Amino acid sequence: MSWLTEPLQYGFMQRAMMEVIIIGALCGLVGCFVVLRGLAFIGDALAHAVFPGVVLSYIAGQSIMIGAFVFGGMTALGIGILSRSRRVSEDSAIGVVFAAFFALGVVILSRQGGFNRDLGSLLFGNILGVSMDDVWITAVIGAIVAGILLALLKEFTLLAFDPTMARAAGYPVFALDVLLLLLVSATIVVSLQTVGNILILALIVTPPATARLLTDRLGRMMAASVLIASSCGVTGLYISYHAGTAAGATIVLTATAVFLLAVVFAPTHGLLSGYLQRRHGHHHAHHFHAAGEEVELS
Repeated sequence: MSWLTEPLQYGFMQRAMMEVIIIGALCGLVGCFVVLRGLAFIGDALAHAVFPGVVLSYIAGQSIMIGAFVFGGMTALGIGILSRSRRVSEDSAIGVVFAAFFALGVVILSRQGGFNRDLGSLLFGNILGVSMDDVWITAVIGAIVAGILLALLKEFTLLAFDPTMARAAGYPVFALDVLLLLLVSATIVVSLQTVGNILILALIVTPPATARLLTDRLGRMMAASVLIASSCGVTGLYISYHAGTAAGATIVLTATAVFLLAVVFAPTHGLLSGYLQRRHGHHHAHHFHAAGEEVELS
């Protein structure tokens, strides 16, 4: 029992728990659309492209979220506009933008003293250092992002499953695409302090990918994804506290472990159930074949 209660005696762990539950819920929700739209690469691009904004805010002594939001918005718009060109594929547009912005961030940071220490906290996050103000900011931004996503759920769902039909039905596809990128960008920005720039993609992609293995219904997938992301966050924090490992990375590895379990054991879509179904089908076919021979013999 003390394994569970001991970490909660500390204020920094209480704040980290609150932060990771909010972030988990937000990443789990927004991540469903990242996974369904096949936007994992965009998520990675946004996580890296906000880096110069983070660095500039850090140098100016301001909240890293301010600069990250500015660069996140610029990246979302840049990718949206560039990928409309028929000669530039979406993948190419994303690759160009995120490589350039990330390199810019590293160059700016390399001009400062204490480069390695600062870079480590920006890249890998510092969830144990979040203040109560950070928790409140995360909660407010998270509520806004979730509110917009749920208000436009029908539109985003149609866009995820059938963009051609969405266009034919007169939906503003480009505006919705950019809005979704902005929501992903906002989610990444508020998650930066938790798991850092490098690991953020895992929280946005791994829990929804796990949920997708467990259900075919979007509503259930969203609920499962939120639950998986938040519970992996809490479990990862506990493990990191007792094992003395880096919090952000431990959370990501916990989510990955759950994903691998789902890959093997998921009731309908797991490797094991697929193997058993094939065995069962083969057995049935064999039985049917034998029965047919019996009929012929008689």
